[in-house]
Amino acid sequence: MTNTRRKIDLYILSLGLLFFFFIIININIPICFGDKCSFIGWRELLVSNPISIISLVLLIYCFFAYKKFDFDLKGTTELPFEIKKLESVNFEHLTFLATYVVPLISFDFGNSRQMIVLALLLVIMGVIYLKTDLFYANPSLALLGFQIYKSDGNFKNGNREGLILISRGKLNQNQKVLYIRLDDRIYYVRGII
Repeated sequence: MTNTRRKIDLYILSLGLLFFFFIIININIPICFGDKCSFIGWRELLVSNPISIISLVLLIYCFFAYKKFDFDLKGTTELPFEIKKLESVNFEHLTFLATYVVPLISFDFGNSRQMIVLALLLVIMGVIYLKTDLFYANPSLALLGFQIYKSDGNFKNGNREGLILISRGKLNQNQKVLYIRLDDRIYYVRGII
């Protein structure tokens, strides 16, 4: 269950940029300059900005999901493994951004049917990403300085090939790393100096 939760958190985190764009596109704050201006009230402000508020809540959730993810790695109890073969696959961040995030911005936020379709599409995309293990192709992580690598590793119980490593910093061949196993082949790692 913990790994599934981490995968869901990574998928939601991957949509962080989308939530930010939704706020910019939909925010409705009346601006008035003059002597007769007055605050419209919190209730009116909240009622006129439901998409922006939902997006802000999800963006805040993204922040906490990231912090939890980072905290979990610091407390890992797994023995480190050594990287044997290493190849950067950072282009997968851009693939996700170009094919999924950017087109979703074009939805008509004033049309309730399109909003229902958008919500269903985000849920279906999440299920597909979790089932196909593509949740690591995350543009939000790229903005935060994370790298994606394809690697082979030397573990205490033998070698494993075709691993996907997500790392906050640059990794090198023959480097030892601490890790959280997200899936059979996907690991969140931190290099040991």
